[in-house]
Amino acid sequence: MKIFYTLLLSFWAVAAYGSDGNARLMELLKNTLANKDYFDRQKEKRVLSLQQQVKECQPQDLERKYGLYSRLFEEYRSYQYDSAYVYTQKLIKLSLIMKDVPKQYDSKIKLGIILISSGMFKETLDCLNEVDPKALNRNSKLCYYRLKCSYYVYLANYNNDKYYSKGYREIAQKYLDTAISLTDRDSFEQLMYKAELPDTAGQQTPNYRYYELLLYHHKLSAHQTAMIASALGDYNQGGKRMELLLIAAINDIRSSTKETNAIFKVGCELYKGRRVKDAYLFMQEALNNAEFYGSRLHKIEISSVLADIAANKILLAENEKNKFLVYLLSSLTAIVVITSISFIVFIQLKRLRVKELIIADKNKQLEKNNLRLAEDARIKEVYIGYFFNVYAEYIVKLEKLKRNVERKIKTEKYGDILKLLGNVDIKKERDELFRTFDRVFLLMFPDFITLFNALLKPEDQIWPKGDEVLNPHLRIFALLRLGISDNETIAKILEYTVSTIYTYKIRIKSKAIVGPDEFINRIMGIQVIDNTSTTSTGAGAR
Repeated sequence: MKIFYTLLLSFWAVAAYGSDGNARLMELLKNTLANKDYFDRQKEKRVLSLQQQVKECQPQDLERKYGLYSRLFEEYRSYQYDSAYVYTQKLIKLSLIMKDVPKQYDSKIKLGIILISSGMFKETLDCLNEVDPKALNRNSKLCYYRLKCSYYVYLANYNNDKYYSKGYREIAQKYLDTAISLTDRDSFEQLMYKAELPDTAGQQTPNYRYYELLLYHHKLSAHQTAMIASALGDYNQGGKRMELLLIAAINDIRSSTKETNAIFKVGCELYKGRRVKDAYLFMQEALNNAEFYGSRLHKIEISSVLADIAANKILLAENEKNKFLVYLLSSLTAIVVITSISFIVFIQLKRLRVKELIIADKNKQLEKNNLRLAEDARIKEVYIGYFFNVYAEYIVKLEKLKRNVERKIKTEKYGDILKLLGNVDIKKERDELFRTFDRVFLLMFPDFITLFNALLKPEDQIWPKGDEVLNPHLRIFALLRLGISDNETIAKILEYTVSTIYTYKIRIKSKAIVGPDEFINRIMGIQVIDNTSTTSTGAGAR
């Protein structure tokens, strides 16, 4: 994942070259900065690997140890001054042990490289004066003359006057010409050194088109990219300058370069553009780099600028705090007003909701009452029709019985009267009355028996036997379903005692699978099934 992230950074950085995507590069710099520990860990891994190789060296293998010390110096030269200095001392000591003069001179040059980077110009010159360039190989000579050039450039910039600086720059150019003569054709070093030469004789402006050639047409390492982009940025203005400095800062982080000016320059540019927060972030990182590397001069330079940025950052924070307080107070006022209005609306809605619930409850109750009234009306309609038919039949029977009795009385056939009255079977008539009642009830409540027994355990269920329609137990609860709940009334209808009716009710309710009250509610909840034609037919059949 980390490798992918590194490759992605490279792709974005290259894709941004020559474009106006500074906002994207700024975001990329922040993301790279957030992951700088990853790149530093890669650097530390390489250092640890080299240090382990040093430990594994045989005591007599001085050449290999010198080579490893040189590689460790290269790892540290732009990373940490103290460690780089330590390894230059190791190189000097080892070269003396080896009695290798070119290596002694090479070690002195390496010491001069880090001394000049920390601003120790006199000490740098002392190192160079101890070196005889004639005894150096080609690469060491190249480093020697490049270092001599840098020394006189620093000296000219430090003096910065019209008397001495010009002469120092002329000396620096001579050493640079010598260094160029030692480079390979079109190599990175040759093009970079040529970029530092004046474009026209007698002028100080470098020929920075060579920097452009290197940056856009050569394959460079992250450290080389940072060096060239930073140098090229010094000769551009506006958005192009910022683009190049951002590229340099990104690649400095990727190469774990702590001796860098790029991120410091980015901070300065942002400060000029009044982007104080970002300027403070990058300037703080520049100071961290300077402290980590150990560059005292650079640390002083950064600290002076950072103090101004920090002061402006505090002022900006105070302004933002004041704006926030105004916004907060405005928001709180708005919240109080909105909350008050919302509370009033909520109370009104709550009252309205309560009224709606009351109305809905009343409507439900009214609907139930209407259903109950409709049901009662239907039951009354059916049973009134039923009893009219029954009474009509009994009137006909009584009328017929009356005529027969009157006729027998007139003819003084009193014995026949007794015989005639003996033909009237009261029990049979009562049973027929109950059967008719049962049939009419089941026409209105066809599911009554099934639903009634569903409320009892299987072993306690009550089913009609033989030619029964309803038995006495079922008939009691049938009358109850019709609205006749008084035990005395039920006892008179069924010709039982009140205590018998009470006992039957209690016994059945105790066997129910639900509570007594729920049992009665379930019985009362059995619905009438309206079947007018069937009911009429049943009521009249006798």
